[in-house]
Amino acid sequence: MNGPIGGPGEDPGDASTTPPHRLTHGDRRSTRDSDFRAAFNAAQFAMAVVDREGRIRSANRAMGALLGTDPDRLEAAPIADLTGIGSDARTRTAYREALCGRTDRMSCTRRLKRADGHALWAEITVTPTTRGGDGGNGEALLSVVDISERRALQKRLRHLQMHDPVTRLPNRTLFFERLSAAIGESAGGRVGLCYLDLDGFKAVNDTLGHRVGDRLLEAVARRLAACTEEEGHLVARLGGDEFAVLVDDSTGTSQLTGLAQALQRALQQPFDLAGQRIAVSASIGVVEREAAGTTATGLMQAADTTLYWAKADGKARWTLFDPERNAHRVTRQALSSTLRPALERGEFALEYQPIVGLDDDALHGAEALVRWRHPQFGTLGPDRFIGLAEENGAIVPLGRWVLAESCRQARRWLDERPGTPVFVSVNVAVRQVWDSDLVSDVEQILAETGLPPDLLQLELTESAVMGSAGRPLQALQALSEMGVRIAIDDFGTGYSNLAYLSRLPVRALKLDGTFVRGFRTARHENPADETIVTALVRLAHQLGLTVTAECVEGQEQAERLRGIGCDTGQGWYYARPMPPGALAAWSGRDDTASGSAGA
Repeated sequence: MNGPIGGPGEDPGDASTTPPHRLTHGDRRSTRDSDFRAAFNAAQFAMAVVDREGRIRSANRAMGALLGTDPDRLEAAPIADLTGIGSDARTRTAYREALCGRTDRMSCTRRLKRADGHALWAEITVTPTTRGGDGGNGEALLSVVDISERRALQKRLRHLQMHDPVTRLPNRTLFFERLSAAIGESAGGRVGLCYLDLDGFKAVNDTLGHRVGDRLLEAVARRLAACTEEEGHLVARLGGDEFAVLVDDSTGTSQLTGLAQALQRALQQPFDLAGQRIAVSASIGVVEREAAGTTATGLMQAADTTLYWAKADGKARWTLFDPERNAHRVTRQALSSTLRPALERGEFALEYQPIVGLDDDALHGAEALVRWRHPQFGTLGPDRFIGLAEENGAIVPLGRWVLAESCRQARRWLDERPGTPVFVSVNVAVRQVWDSDLVSDVEQILAETGLPPDLLQLELTESAVMGSAGRPLQALQALSEMGVRIAIDDFGTGYSNLAYLSRLPVRALKLDGTFVRGFRTARHENPADETIVTALVRLAHQLGLTVTAECVEGQEQAERLRGIGCDTGQGWYYARPMPPGALAAWSGRDDTASGSAGA
């Protein structure tokens, strides 16, 4: 029978001749499966179909080639074992989520081993074919991509990034990475560091050129590496001529100091480079401590500080980190940074030490001594902070405050005892003369306080006054013409040009205590002290100057200085420095030289 579709002799029931639009759903699904199977096997990427349990249902030829085996032999193999993606909990969980269709995909990198024993690095991806975890056949697609070449390239690039091109040693970046790892992984252990700097390397670069300098760095690197090869310590070039050796499992300070000595011995022998025989030395900072509680930054700061100590102590040596010395350095930094704010907060105060006439035991004057009432470190004497103030310039406002406060106090004394005036002696730093208008400051303060100029004495050190020229000398002249007394403090400690002394507007000398200490007993240790002091006193008197002996601590000293001709004395024999209100009470005592004030 002829139908509208079939022609003569056609069998409508023959599937092979059934038109496409007459295919059943099952026929179309079979066709798609066939197409997928063909594409799956022809694909250049290694793939496998995985069931819900994570076992391979089928693998393509590329997967077999990648792993060096027949793909049929991979069927039913658990991919967790095959690829190692079940080796850690985090990856294992992500893998299970992907198998169940609860995530779009999971990916990780693993090192696989082929059937022939060769290893490769692969990027492994598991992608579910259905989502939601309930529908579908629960299959997933496993794909494996060989990334061995890419990983090798990355490794080479990282090596270049992490190593110094001159010495081929690990560079600063890799060193800090290893140091941080050593601290983090050392549970209860210790870590040590030798921080090394070549002494005089800049001179090699400047005189012989950078090419020779680079060759020297190469040679130094080889010797350092040879020193540590047996123990396996990391040697790195941190930059310039700085090297570091990391001991990531230290056994104690003796190991680190022994290593530092070995490093120095290795560099003691001269280097023969480009026909030049070059000798260098090294300064080494050594730090060793418990890994717990420290950081890479903290350890390097300690090493840098210790290296600085080695340089400051004379170079060509190693120095071990000293917590007490470091605490002193940190304290200095803390004090230096807070000097100016402390002045604004009113943390400074003045005490006064009497200057007594040796012939009459009467109070002639008082030296103003500044104290810092520090909220953390307690009361600090001037020896703890004046040097810092001179370094950072805070001495100018601090000196101005001391000068003004001293003049106000001297005016009060004058008002209380107009018949027996007492001068106030104030120390002046050289920087005050250079960095401020000292003459203007003094003139203004005297006008504000009403203190007569002859009741103000300014003390400058011998080294500051001797050889003064230009602005300092002009300032001294102007102050002297104003009526202010100028005194040289610590006289006898410098290299004085005594002939120059006559040209200065000086009215008083204060003998350094090192001369006076020889007068403690009748049989003092150095008879030359008396000869020197006698000559200085006579010279001063011939120049019209008065002489004050500092550091008078006993009656025997006072009597001998009086016999020599000293005019005044100052020291614990008379009194320690005291608050301003106590000076008036002290000056009214019955027996000045009783010695009780020095207790």
